[in-house]
Amino acid sequence: MTAVLDTVIVGAGQVAQAHARALAASPHVRLAAVVEPDPVAREAFARRHGAPAAYADLDTLLTAMRPDLAHICSPPGVHADQAIACLDAGAWVMCEKPLCGGLAELDRIAAAERRSGARCAGVAQWRFSPRTQRLRDLIDRQAFGRPLAVSVETAWFRDEAYYAAPWRGRWESELGGPTVGVGIHLMDLALWLLGDWVDVAALASTLDREIDVEDVSVAAVRFASGALATVVNSVLSPREESRLRIDFQYATVEFNALYSEAPGDWRLTARPGYEPLLSAWEREAGAGPSRMTRQFGRFASAALGEGDVEVSLDEVRPVLDLVSSLYKSAATGNVVRRGSIAPGDPFYARVSGDLGPGAFRP
Repeated sequence: MTAVLDTVIVGAGQVAQAHARALAASPHVRLAAVVEPDPVAREAFARRHGAPAAYADLDTLLTAMRPDLAHICSPPGVHADQAIACLDAGAWVMCEKPLCGGLAELDRIAAAERRSGARCAGVAQWRFSPRTQRLRDLIDRQAFGRPLAVSVETAWFRDEAYYAAPWRGRWESELGGPTVGVGIHLMDLALWLLGDWVDVAALASTLDREIDVEDVSVAAVRFASGALATVVNSVLSPREESRLRIDFQYATVEFNALYSEAPGDWRLTARPGYEPLLSAWEREAGAGPSRMTRQFGRFASAALGEGDVEVSLDEVRPVLDLVSSLYKSAATGNVVRRGSIAPGDPFYARVSGDLGPGAFRP
């Protein structure tokens, strides 16, 4: 594979910086331009990452050039429209989380894929570490037996200064609180590891931040396997952590870190009599590029005709459905089944349905 893909990054914030660093590690990608409305941030990004062109808006860029790839790192409220514009221009799209604002927008993006022949994928870098890939393989081979009890906890801290950005903390621009903004990564990892979910019962509240959306949510999720999961998403946690625990029939697997991971962040405890599982778990899982570099490299390969698209729209749908259902359950007090949110339901139009400012404030 010798082709090089002209790539644009939409946005110039911290997430866009991470995308630029990860893309720089790929020999098959060339950063062609950045799109950012703020002129200071735009020029600083272009200088720092060597982008030969910088544009104030996406429409101008797509008039001036036809990129091969577009990485969307803008505020969540504009993801869908920008993804569709890039697809219609023939660019393959890698979009930050949340990929879009609801199942209706996901279907609009799918329609743009069909029109253009280009593809769209969501960022889900937790799937691409050597350890999570190893864990998925062992689960698929039923090495640990059936999953039984699961804990998924994204306990982060976001203070008032964080919410000073005008687009944060608002349903229309951030799309939600920690449920969609920070917890979606670990929820996606749990679904990717454990398979289909069946139903969810949830609570959400705005307890301590002066924002329109929730600042904490809790949920109980049932999987098709029968496993039961508790899910906590918070931006109120002074001691921050990202934690995943899965109790299988024969072992407990635990991950405890924050934004990144190291080998020591994972631990396996075998049930008495199943100690050989420890050697299977500790077998070298592989090293190499970062999680984000791995995902972006595989996406570039797929755009060049080598390999499948990972984290495709079909793979994004289960977690977007879970987020929508979690909000609906919290708003209505009802258990919500997977797949029950359909056109005509306000939670199909947007993950937050018709929730307004302060909907979850006590």
